[in-house]
Amino acid sequence: MFDTLPELPPPTPLLDRVQTPVELRQLSIPQLSQLAEELRHWLLYSVGQTGGHFGAGLGVVELTLALHYCLNTPEDFLVWDVGHQCYPHKIITGRKDQMVTMRQRFGLAPFPKRDESIWDSFGTGHSSTSISAALGFALAAKLKGERKHSVAVIGDGAMTAGMAFEAMNHAAHTDANLLVILNDNDMSISPNEGGFATYLAKNLRNRISGETSAALFEALAFEYTGPIDGHDLPTLIHTLKQILPRKGPQFLHLVTCKGKGYAPAEADPVGFHAITKIEPVNQPKQPKRKRFCNIFGEWLVNRAKTDSQLVAITPAMREGSDLIAFSKLYPNRYFDVAIAEQHALTLAAGLATGGMQPVVAIYSTFLQRGYDQLIHDIAIQKLDLVLAIDRAGLVGEDGATHAGCFDIAFLRCLPDVQILTPSSHDELSLMLDYARETSGVVAVRYPRGSEASWLPKAKTKRLLPKANLIREGSSHLLLNFGPLLDQAWKAAEELDMSLVDMRSVKPLDESLLTEILKPGQLIITLEDHSVMGGAGSAVSEWLHKQGFNNPLLILGIPDRWIEHASREEQLLSCRLDALGIQRSIEDYLHPVK
Repeated sequence: MFDTLPELPPPTPLLDRVQTPVELRQLSIPQLSQLAEELRHWLLYSVGQTGGHFGAGLGVVELTLALHYCLNTPEDFLVWDVGHQCYPHKIITGRKDQMVTMRQRFGLAPFPKRDESIWDSFGTGHSSTSISAALGFALAAKLKGERKHSVAVIGDGAMTAGMAFEAMNHAAHTDANLLVILNDNDMSISPNEGGFATYLAKNLRNRISGETSAALFEALAFEYTGPIDGHDLPTLIHTLKQILPRKGPQFLHLVTCKGKGYAPAEADPVGFHAITKIEPVNQPKQPKRKRFCNIFGEWLVNRAKTDSQLVAITPAMREGSDLIAFSKLYPNRYFDVAIAEQHALTLAAGLATGGMQPVVAIYSTFLQRGYDQLIHDIAIQKLDLVLAIDRAGLVGEDGATHAGCFDIAFLRCLPDVQILTPSSHDELSLMLDYARETSGVVAVRYPRGSEASWLPKAKTKRLLPKANLIREGSSHLLLNFGPLLDQAWKAAEELDMSLVDMRSVKPLDESLLTEILKPGQLIITLEDHSVMGGAGSAVSEWLHKQGFNNPLLILGIPDRWIEHASREEQLLSCRLDALGIQRSIEDYLHPVK
């Protein structure tokens, strides 16, 4: 058991000999136990250096070794659901020394990634996709006449999503040779909610009393094995060798401890789901600044004091969306629906129809999973609802799977849906008030992290959804949408541009644009969103509709996947910092021939 994170690389003599699972399979069972200890030690060291997902990886060290020992990877398919637990897998598949580059620009990705390694069968990042993918692998092998194993490792949190059960239901129909391993540690990012979590807890109690309840999985035509101790390597290997030759869908239920082997993580699995890197002892600590999500959490609590119809819904993101205080103060008006974004949206529709005023707190990247419900169940019915869209735009180290680059584009095309883009904490509070008091669907998208340390003051302060004039200049017109206002100001100062904080993508403040726009003036739009279909596209459509022939330069996230790096590095690579904005404008005006 470890109590602290090692600051120096630990000795790992056996792990150093295992460059790939090929060498792993040459070891004896007792050697594998030693390897597990060394692997866990190296994991503690490397994540301490880089930060990243932590508890889940510690909990699957033995499972990772047992799977690679019994399977013929990479020929056999191994899919890690979400990918939070993939660090041990990366360590023993040739990436041990690269672990200290995890989540850094040009370093290892924080999730399985097919173009990073042949050992990563399937790229992941979102929850509950593993069984569908592994079933696809199994069916492909069957159609091609290949004898390959296909394994999905999924956590009890991810099993709360409907997609996992949709895949299991289909697997029964195909009779595919598929092994689903449930890594049951009684914990996702937030404490698990719902009937399935209750069922698993009851199942474990039955095991203790000498009974086994496998009815749910056997009803889906899976042959059930377990529960067994997921940290008992000899038993794991013995069980896998028994199960893998069997035909048809198999289900193995493991009980593990999230954060296994690191005492603080075992005691606080939520707090140690992910960690930040170890900072040098002599480095002065920066004061903790409020983040946009904290402002949202405070607004929700304050509003609920006088707004008895207000209810909050989250798909298993209580901590991330800062709903902890609200959940404790107003438990009857707080609904954590587990990892079920589709259900979250339609539940909100039902609550709205029933006379309540729902606020759905959801990450931009996860809102994508409930898009049909947003259209069919909410927007078409013209229901009143607030979408509090967190992690909008570039999110940094988690990379492309978690970036919220597309919400403006997929929301803007929906009739009657309004989209607001705060540039500051104060603006976020104003917009949430406006959203609550306005009929229909109002989406407020805000970034991960805090507002800029300095922001310019507006020359005008107009009521939403109107825009604010920030600066009058003599050259071009820069329209800012969202949290890059400080960078926009610096660029506007350098090029003597007029600057407007637009605040609303839909509706656009057409009256202000008509008032200040000069004939032939270059318009630049700036947004922390894809240049395809975003706020710039909205301005382009408006110009065309009005018959204006002003040139337009749309600045935002380019039409490519933005790899993991710090948010600041991502913004630099997209030329969304002040200097990048300035140079993009100059390049547009003076193209190199």
